[in-house]
Amino acid sequence: MVDGFGRQPPRRRVPGPARPARPGAGGRRPGPGGRPARRPAPARQAAPPRTLRLGSPRPRLRLVGLGLTLVMAAFVFRLLQVQAVDASTYAAKAEQNRYVVHTLAAERGGITDRNGVALAASVDAYDITADPTMFSRKQLKIDDGPEQAAALLAPILGQSQADLVKKLRPKDKELRYVRLALSRTPQVWTQIKDLKLALAKKASTDKTTVNVLAGVFADPSSKRVYPNGDLAAGILGWVNADGQGGGGVEQQLNKTLSGKDGKIRYAQSGGRQVPTAGSTETPAVPGSDVELTIDRDIQWAAQNAITEQVKKSKADRGYVIVQDTRTGQILAMANSPGFDPGDLRHADPAALGNAAVQDAYEPGSTAKVMSMAAVLEENVATPLTHVVVPNRLHRGDRLFQDDIDHATWYLTLNGVLAKSSNIGTILATGQLGKTQPQANRVLYSYLRKFGIGSYTGLGFPGETKGILAPPGQWSTSQQFTIPFGQGFSINAIQAASVYSTIANGGVRVEPTLVRGTKGPDGRFTPAAKPRQTRVVSAKTAKTLAQMLESVVDDEQGTGIKARIPGYRVAGKTGTANRVDPATGRYRGYTSSFAGFAPADNPRITVYCAIQNATAGSYFGGQICGPIYKQVMEFALKTLQVPPTGAPPANLPVSYRP
Repeated sequence: MVDGFGRQPPRRRVPGPARPARPGAGGRRPGPGGRPARRPAPARQAAPPRTLRLGSPRPRLRLVGLGLTLVMAAFVFRLLQVQAVDASTYAAKAEQNRYVVHTLAAERGGITDRNGVALAASVDAYDITADPTMFSRKQLKIDDGPEQAAALLAPILGQSQADLVKKLRPKDKELRYVRLALSRTPQVWTQIKDLKLALAKKASTDKTTVNVLAGVFADPSSKRVYPNGDLAAGILGWVNADGQGGGGVEQQLNKTLSGKDGKIRYAQSGGRQVPTAGSTETPAVPGSDVELTIDRDIQWAAQNAITEQVKKSKADRGYVIVQDTRTGQILAMANSPGFDPGDLRHADPAALGNAAVQDAYEPGSTAKVMSMAAVLEENVATPLTHVVVPNRLHRGDRLFQDDIDHATWYLTLNGVLAKSSNIGTILATGQLGKTQPQANRVLYSYLRKFGIGSYTGLGFPGETKGILAPPGQWSTSQQFTIPFGQGFSINAIQAASVYSTIANGGVRVEPTLVRGTKGPDGRFTPAAKPRQTRVVSAKTAKTLAQMLESVVDDEQGTGIKARIPGYRVAGKTGTANRVDPATGRYRGYTSSFAGFAPADNPRITVYCAIQNATAGSYFGGQICGPIYKQVMEFALKTLQVPPTGAPPANLPVSYRP
């Protein structure tokens, strides 16, 4: 047998049965004949001591060595994987947790009037942000960290606690950046920062206090302000919550104004930047400043005048355009009602935008100047041509009449314009062709030359080009209503541009609203020169100016309320049936007045229109004539335009048959 250590056990001697004693035993041999006595056995030697024999250690060493080798191999494999094979992946993960990237908002360019007066500017502000992971139980050791933080921030930021809690406890548990509020004033951030520091100081001495605002931060940004309130709001537009232009010039030139955002990347620990870890920054490029053509003071005068009249007439809305007749530059574009672009929460949605370029309406009698331009340019009549105007005129399927009932009038062509006779205008334009279709085509060509049915060239957001159907599509009634301003539609800028074209000697200059831009380097870049188009001859334009004077100066004219003492004024009234945009049916009137001054050396065009006046008079000469006078007087004085002193032409209005 072999024991557990590989050894054989020592042999054991088993004693046999005892032998019986032989006779004569006693130590001596017996007598003769007996066997000699047996010698005693020698004393038995003691067995040697037992020894513990060990097995070979080599198997055990091999086993231990193999185990250690496997363990070391695993460590080496993992080390190679982390530091060599997947080094970039783990480094990226580490940097993702350690480094943060923030956008550096570019400063938005300002908007000024032609004299450099600020109309829109950006001031320092802060976007209040947070790291949601710093509000977790693991970080704060409490369960209601977001709720406590929201309770402190809600009254400061003017937001509900529930909304803030949602942002501080997002569904994405790995989210590390949220915006709590945008474009807050430095005072708001200072208030939050002071509260945050107070909590941190108390938490350092009182272990029961938790700084629940440790994860709240601020990114420098800017806030758009409009120092003049609602002045020129329709032109300027506004900036939305994302810092992008939401209307007007802010939207039209958003790319120019916005500049280019930068970025900063830095290491953080505990929500704070690690100064010694280094950072990389791409600086933001500020936006360019935009200089408009409008004059703030003239804009104020126009806006004040139209606002008061719209309220007095209980009208739906109204607009006033002031334009430099020589350059086409818009000096004012006023709308009523308006809005404050810095406080859109209280703005009427219907008032947002710029109705002066977005509303399309039938112009009425102010369009008769284009019909007269065609008649004069085509040499089918002169200002002194006699026109017999009956009480009624049957054309096509309709019976036409003037705005007042009258006996037969004996007018000159000048008188037809001065008294704003629809019947006289139909008769005059009927001479443009041998047939009515031919006359329609000639008139249509002039309307197009004046810019009707085309965009103005401003490129303004939401601008309408109006509606002017080709002559082949004119209905029977349109053939005779279009000459006096019904049956097609325009916007207010188009209407003003028509009169500026006459004032500019028959040359149409595309309206402009932007004078130029000033880049971050301070260099001014003027806007491209507007396109110019000859519409009628200088002779025709001068004759029309004299005829338009009769509208204002002659006692029989419809525009006597537009007279300005010391100045020669050319103008035209308009009162048109109005299409209600809500129903598409005629309801109410569009009241208007358009003209320029000085009539013999024009510098300024003013156009006014009021939609659906429901209190008092609705005639254009009565409610828009005074506005024209008020705004024109102010503009002439502001631009220091002197009277010419020359006597008016005083063309005859009527004749004796």
